[in-house]
Amino acid sequence: MAQTQSPLQWLAIKAVRGYQLFISPLIGQRCRFHPTCSHYAIEAINTHGALKGCWFAAKRILKCNPLHPGGIDPVPPKNDRCNK
Repeated sequence: MAQTQSPLQWLAIKAVRGYQLFISPLIGQRCRFHPTCSHYAIEAINTHGALKGCWFAAKRILKCNPLHPGGIDPVPPKNDRCNK
């Protein structure tokens, strides 16, 4: 079953895609993580919704600095405690 996106999710993902298409090629590959921060943001928004997904993305971007070693950092799974 396909999950529909809210207008806020759609807008947030389009903003990230705009960054990927127009800004990222100008500054080059700089992300220390896999998946890259922009791909992480899109996955987090699709998984957790616009607000919580953007919160996860912001935390991830703050970790992406020379003092952090980077590495594999997947989006945390959605907590379904309320649905059980």
